[in-house]
Amino acid sequence: MSTDPVSRREWLAGVAMTSAVASQVVAADAPASPKKSFGFCLNTSTVRDKDGKSRPITELIDIAAKAGYNAIEPWTSEIDAYIKGGGTTKELRKRFEDAGLKVADVIGFAEWIVEDEARRKKGLEVAKRDIDWAAEIGSPRIAAPPVGATGGASKRDDPKFTQPVIDLVAAADRYRALLDLGKAGGVTPLVEIWGFSKTLRRLGEALCVATESGDGSAAILPDVYHLYKGGSDFTGLGLISGKAVGIFHVNDYPKIDREKIVDADRVYPGDGIAPLKEVFAALRTMNYDGFLSLELFNREYWKQDPNEVAKTGLAKMKAVTQL
Repeated sequence: MSTDPVSRREWLAGVAMTSAVASQVVAADAPASPKKSFGFCLNTSTVRDKDGKSRPITELIDIAAKAGYNAIEPWTSEIDAYIKGGGTTKELRKRFEDAGLKVADVIGFAEWIVEDEARRKKGLEVAKRDIDWAAEIGSPRIAAPPVGATGGASKRDDPKFTQPVIDLVAAADRYRALLDLGKAGGVTPLVEIWGFSKTLRRLGEALCVATESGDGSAAILPDVYHLYKGGSDFTGLGLISGKAVGIFHVNDYPKIDREKIVDADRVYPGDGIAPLKEVFAALRTMNYDGFLSLELFNREYWKQDPNEVAKTGLAKMKAVTQL
């Protein structure tokens, strides 16, 4: 072999180029990595009746199962109605199992975060009941939105009734108390973002409460609409891990200013302007492989056949996850 420096450099360059071309050919021929799959869940608010009232939970189970969902996300009010009608949580759990549905989460409304100590104590009593229900029907999670601490208008027309919580570290302590209630039954309360509130309206605020709780099981519940409504930039999702997300609410929204948009403006995924491609890319990057729950409050959809609404919502949700 020649020991001429120039010839050696030329030879090494040729080897490097050949290797690079070969790598490109292999990469081009290699099949694309499959996109991370998610579970698909139906939040029962999506298929209310024409008057905006919840349907019986037995009917909701049938709707979700027939449409092809993997899971369902009922509200505590629906469980309460079933029990008051003579049913039991044991029977209800069997109905979910017989339908082939997991209960991914339960939507609760306990006042766990409020400033008033007496109200908060009563709120924790409600939370304990709801958590017990969740455990009994097989749900590993329950939503914990900032009920009573939104700083907005209330049904009682009392500004003090919805006093916002300013100290997020104090909120984290209250969330830890909620987490403690869930330990026995293996149920994790999720810090839910409410974009219309003055407490927990942003992704960072929810993360602060979860992080400062000092509990490794803490997690949050983000929602496409609420992230937009509350003013959070979706790029923030890229800063968290999949472990931090208990369940993710999916929906879309039309071109309406954050200050004016309301729950009823939500539309099927893909029918609005939300950056869903970026959202699902972020979820995959953080290795989130949990449930995507379709949560809508669209009054026009409520007037339609609930089976068609559920079926359409699932098809559109699956389509946008492949963008």
